[in-house]
Amino acid sequence: MPHHLDAFASATEMLHALRARHISAVELLELHSRRIKRYNPQLNAIVTPNYDKARQVAAQANAARAQGEDRPLLGLPLTIKDCIYVEGLPTTGGVPERAEAIAEEDAPVAARVRAAGGVIMGKTNVPPYAADYQSFNPLFGRSDNPWDLSRTPGGSTGGGAAAVAAGLTPLEFGGDFAGSIRVPAAFCGVYGHKTSETAVPRRGHFPGPNTPNAVTAMAVQGPLARSAEDLALAFDAIAGPDVGEGVAWRLEVPPARHERLADYRVAVLPPIEWLPVDAEITAALDRLAAQLGRAGARVEEIQPEAFGDLRDYYRTYISIMCAMSSTGRPREACHEEAEAIRRSTDAFDALASADGLEASASDYIIWFGRREHYRAALRAFFEQWDVLLTPANIVNAFSHTDAPYDERRLDVNGETVKYDRQMLYPSLGNLSGCPATVFPAGLTQSGLPIGPYLEDRTPIRFAGLVARESGGFRRPPGYDADEVEYVWYPLSS
Repeated sequence: MPHHLDAFASATEMLHALRARHISAVELLELHSRRIKRYNPQLNAIVTPNYDKARQVAAQANAARAQGEDRPLLGLPLTIKDCIYVEGLPTTGGVPERAEAIAEEDAPVAARVRAAGGVIMGKTNVPPYAADYQSFNPLFGRSDNPWDLSRTPGGSTGGGAAAVAAGLTPLEFGGDFAGSIRVPAAFCGVYGHKTSETAVPRRGHFPGPNTPNAVTAMAVQGPLARSAEDLALAFDAIAGPDVGEGVAWRLEVPPARHERLADYRVAVLPPIEWLPVDAEITAALDRLAAQLGRAGARVEEIQPEAFGDLRDYYRTYISIMCAMSSTGRPREACHEEAEAIRRSTDAFDALASADGLEASASDYIIWFGRREHYRAALRAFFEQWDVLLTPANIVNAFSHTDAPYDERRLDVNGETVKYDRQMLYPSLGNLSGCPATVFPAGLTQSGLPIGPYLEDRTPIRFAGLVARESGGFRRPPGYDADEVEYVWYPLSS
């Protein structure tokens, strides 16, 4: 009996076809290789190919299956963000002086992907130092959004989000410090999961530590995919304690709190009075809230009381983030930049960034104390609610811009907003360490449920249940499905 598989099938479906012997790992890799050759030149999503090695690994996967072996990702082609160390491949971070920075070992995430049987086809594009909501750098150039080439796919995992949306890869593994998984996923109409802070090893990402470092926080690694089920599959493949902790620690993530939308208690974050959100996004979330109510879910506009107007929350996040980002910089350079910020603006978040640039160890510890106050408030909040639903960003995918970062502005419903205030909604997951899942909530809109700490399966499952109502991922126009007919084949051949 012939079987059909196309490039926009989910990773779960592709693995089923591999296990059922409808397709071999080498054939599945070649399907993606053809698409990459056809579509990647216009998207510039995959910038470091690994096809020769991938073919060897795919052949090994075939041989392993012939021996009766099975692993969670065995034979599945996939991609990894440039910033994550993959042995034998460069980890540039989009910085020219790192063009030849060949990784000598895998990051834990890459090692776990390999151990699960994943076939790494290549690495995807990012902005310099993974520090922008576009994916453009002097080494590899600009990545484009498959929905509209004049617009950005987001950043910093922008190349990966574009590759997933265009059917060049079924899974991408990226990093998230300020929405770097979730914003690109939202801009490209795919799924993305920011993992709980300690659920997945955070090291092995440039910039960032390459050894366990307990004083770092908020920056995590996680998957992008075309379905919530695939996010769960990928999460399970990479979750677990880091080196040194596995001697005694075991990660036992509880199952999703509910299996029916009707059972979910959904808190919807009230509008933030000082931060406008594009009217199309708010309208889509209103429709989603109404849809959830009709499905029987309890839905209410509410937030933790400790959040207040979110200015102090955001100030704490910005201070810690800038302190971490300035690690290793000369003190005088940080002082000069901080003073320049203070001379140019009185915006509270910009002043918080100046404080972060000049932070002392005492400041850092005090800010972490404030962080724990908010984390405690969310723990209490999630005793009454299952997810906190927010916008993924204040805007949809915007047109490429070459303006200097500090001069960029966004038009939000006719109001001019600072470019870097795109960090606010993502920060709700980063500062708290809670898991957060982006999912398509309409043709150009996305939802963002934030879940209880270390209960990653709850927001992922919620996103999957919503897909049953809204339709989930949609294929961008102009990208053929590449449906191919396969028949059963003997794995020993």
